[in-house]
Amino acid sequence: MNETKLPRVAAMMLTILLAVSQAHADPAEVVAGKEPSVLGDIRELGAVGDGKTSCTAAIQKAIDQCAARGGGIVRLPAGIWLTGTVYLESNLTLVLDKDCTLLGSRQHEDYARPRTMSGLGAKPAPFRYAAILAGTDLQNVTIRGEGTINGQGDAFRDKSKTRPKNIYLQNCRNVTIEGIRLRDAGSWMQHYRHCDGLSIRNIDVFNHVAYNNDGLNVDSCRNVRIEDCRVDSDDDGIVLKSLSSTPCHGVVIRNCTVSSHCNAIKLGTESGGGFQEIEVTGCTVHSPRKSQKIYGAQRGLAGIALEIVDGGKLENVTVSDVRIDGVTAPIFLRLGNRARSYGSGMPKPGVGTFQNVVLRDIVAENASEVGCSITGLPGHPIRNVVLENVQISFDGGGSKDQAAREIPERAESYPESTMFGTLPAYGLYCRHVEDLTLRNVQLDTRRPDLRHAVLADDVKRLRIEALKADGVPGAEAVIRLVQVDGAEIRRCKASATADPFLLLEGDRTRQVVLEENDLAVAARQIEFRGGASAQVVSPP
Repeated sequence: MNETKLPRVAAMMLTILLAVSQAHADPAEVVAGKEPSVLGDIRELGAVGDGKTSCTAAIQKAIDQCAARGGGIVRLPAGIWLTGTVYLESNLTLVLDKDCTLLGSRQHEDYARPRTMSGLGAKPAPFRYAAILAGTDLQNVTIRGEGTINGQGDAFRDKSKTRPKNIYLQNCRNVTIEGIRLRDAGSWMQHYRHCDGLSIRNIDVFNHVAYNNDGLNVDSCRNVRIEDCRVDSDDDGIVLKSLSSTPCHGVVIRNCTVSSHCNAIKLGTESGGGFQEIEVTGCTVHSPRKSQKIYGAQRGLAGIALEIVDGGKLENVTVSDVRIDGVTAPIFLRLGNRARSYGSGMPKPGVGTFQNVVLRDIVAENASEVGCSITGLPGHPIRNVVLENVQISFDGGGSKDQAAREIPERAESYPESTMFGTLPAYGLYCRHVEDLTLRNVQLDTRRPDLRHAVLADDVKRLRIEALKADGVPGAEAVIRLVQVDGAEIRRCKASATADPFLLLEGDRTRQVVLEENDLAVAARQIEFRGGASAQVVSPP
């Protein structure tokens, strides 16, 4: 990577944080000349907090009265308030008090009733969406408190019928979600689409009762901050999507704890517009401990998954200070060509781009035997990727037969960390990449593994610095380079069991520079196969 770009990215992230912070005053406070007001008690409007009586009309009336006065606070007191879809309004703070549960109806007909909306100066237009709380074209909306929204999603496991979400907001500005507990949605727990200025803080999510139980979905949004959240989901945990030609832009995910039977922190799979200026930092990832899988794997699939498969651009993404425990593959980077379009009658998109990514200060334990992968496509490489200060411990146990596996391209397949099966490298399998740096990377296995630690195939400008990965007796080469054009290997130390330490393969492998390495104790230092020769190595 052109590392001179990193200060610019950091400065841009600071600008985004300041912009989002300034945008998120309590909506009640933006109502000019008014003190925040709590409008009528929903019990006085007919609500009964017994978990059996429908409170939809009473809650909606309280919100509508608030909107008619220009905004303010609607408070839901302690109790169990059964409801179908409730539509939010601008300049609204919805507070869920301690011991309050907003309980989603188990009846399909209680969701997605039509509603005429006229937010953000738009002409009144019909809107309907199957969610407990929904809204479109709004501004200055907050949902906060110590209460719970429970979707009773086990009633909605039939994929042929409506499967409501707990929260859905689209085309909204200045949205804050804070403090609440979210439980048991019919599909995705929460979906924010085409929003600008979104802050999600200190929420607790548990979603393990139905299909497609994602934890937190941000779709084609700008200026987003997700902080101090706990997300435990069957399907993907915290996931950025781009179900349009508009990218997710300017997103910070910080200090979150995420567990998933699928992918914990993910960019994709939907990637029509892509993902730009994204920062993930200070997060903890582990496999779910209190649930049995519906999708994915019991131990979880990927810790960090970055994917572009439907066109779009993924660029300027930084992942740092992340701890991962017990997932199948801690790192999965994929540029593919599923080529899904996101508009009626639109042609399939071309292959997207994937560039300028840094993964730094990552520690992962108890990863499976599958291995991690960074894979583009022939003629469409992933570009400018740095892995720095990364430690990963795998189950191991791989064989020489697995080390020799030919891996299919699978360009059009759904991207998943397990899509290639057990990889020929127990650590990092890298194919169709340009400008790849592995600096201070440590790879080890719990059981002896006869595969390579690192395998690079069709890579241009590879830099490996201070790799720590011991071979075991009878294992294949620690590092295998296949058709690699330009490689620098520096400050690496071989163990006595490395036989060989480095395998160079292919008639297009060239310009391999070895400097400041300690390879003397290796049983063999370098082996050449398939047209590679000692002439490509310098110094000789």
